[in-house]
Amino acid sequence: MNEASPAPAAQPIPVFDLHCDTADRLSWQTLSGSLRKAAGMHFYGPGDEADPAGCRQLASNHGAISVEKVGATPWAQCFACFVPDELSPEEAVAFEAHVSAYLADQVAACAELGTVAVTRASQVRPLLEGAPAGEKGAHLVAVRTIENARLFAADLGLVERLARQGLLMASLSWNAAGPLASGHDTHEGLSATGAAALAEMERCGVVMDVSHLNDECFADVAARARRPFVASHSNSRAVCGHLRNLTDDQFRCIRDAGGVVGLNYCTGFLVDGARGEAGRAVTPAQVMTHIEHWLDLDGEDVVALGGDLDGASVPDCLADAAAMPAFQQALLANFGEALTRKLCYGNALAFFERMELPA
Repeated sequence: MNEASPAPAAQPIPVFDLHCDTADRLSWQTLSGSLRKAAGMHFYGPGDEADPAGCRQLASNHGAISVEKVGATPWAQCFACFVPDELSPEEAVAFEAHVSAYLADQVAACAELGTVAVTRASQVRPLLEGAPAGEKGAHLVAVRTIENARLFAADLGLVERLARQGLLMASLSWNAAGPLASGHDTHEGLSATGAAALAEMERCGVVMDVSHLNDECFADVAARARRPFVASHSNSRAVCGHLRNLTDDQFRCIRDAGGVVGLNYCTGFLVDGARGEAGRAVTPAQVMTHIEHWLDLDGEDVVALGGDLDGASVPDCLADAAAMPAFQQALLANFGEALTRKLCYGNALAFFERMELPA
């Protein structure tokens, strides 16, 4: 690891995290019975069934991200609406509308705690860099995204309508074959409808997220894309061989296109075979092996955070938002303050600012 010994940052370093599943987890119990049945889950996360009331509020919950757990760290969070593969495109339309409305209500309910939703990337920097040092309940900035935007197959006009409402990023698949694209469980390429969705997203300023795409769909997107794209929550396949991770060539492709890659905290994507107790015991040093590998690929301006919190099994050292200050100290010790700031928020924020279309 790099040998840097900076003085600790005077205040918490801001965070711009590219992916979490918290919006689904908080809203799940208020979904219609038909949608929950179609998705095949009565509750979203582990422990939710035992404590249903403890996973409904953004202010405080037993999940990984809440205003309480964010604490004094200025934090911009991409709150993905994750659409399960089991939903039809038509069901997905209603699902996304419900999850997004619930999140908006929760953000509004926490306004006095400094929580705010944004509709443009240019709104984020003043909220992150202007937060008072060490103040309890610093800004939690909500950014709207979609994971597995199969609803676009039901109505491509949704791309423009949702972009006007503040949708900044979307992916076209999860793990299985879908109407737009396919995940790592399959080998199908981008569909004709998926290609049309990509073009419409670029026209409307919605960033393409290639996390979860299989290698064939990644290649299709790379060949068709006219604007930079991201992998919001993917790691290095050279370090951990899971197919959800990026090959070095894929990382270089994103780098050369001007995109960013979010470090995923999922234990199975960090260390080969890291499950159960072994997964919980993954260390900051093992996490940073992915960062170091990407830095060796000239990724200083590419690497960001995409924790997948509330959507994956993660190490104890990154269990929730409250663990971030300690992780930032580990980053500072290894990479110094300038690079740590890039990793934690600077690269992601600069990317979205570059991608913003004129008003």
